[in-house]
Amino acid sequence: GAGRGAERIERMEPVRDRVIRVTFNADTHASMQWNFKPQQSEIYVVPGETALAFYKAKNPTDKPVIGISTYNVVPFEAGQYFNKIQCFCFEEQRLNPQEEVDMPVFFYIDPEFAEDPKMAKVDLITLSYTFFEAKEGQKLPLPGYQ
Repeated sequence: GAGRGAERIERMEPVRDRVIRVTFNADTHASMQWNFKPQQSEIYVVPGETALAFYKAKNPTDKPVIGISTYNVVPFEAGQYFNKIQCFCFEEQRLNPQEEVDMPVFFYIDPEFAEDPKMAKVDLITLSYTFFEAKEGQKLPLPGYQ
């Protein structure tokens, strides 16, 4: 989910003894001509601590292109604990010809992650985005763990 309340973040207690490696992936649909990639391959976070990552997108064409992205979290079961505070997903992004932008993802892993027995062996989470060219009136499906 995106945009969880700030008061929740202020009350979170980081679980310092539970380090998770978060890796980043970027794809574009076959018809999308943007160059899209994460600016870091991985970061290490602990549940209950906010983190900031960046993706870079460039429109190498000679016409404006509007893109929209979806995301998923692997392993799927970890998705319920992965909370995006700020994200570019599901919002149209217009890039003019040759324009390049940095796109931030501000997130945290819920501290309850550390208490879930199903997450006991999970120490790697991958956040993956796919950009599509936006079509007028198109709505993209939301991930199943919303």
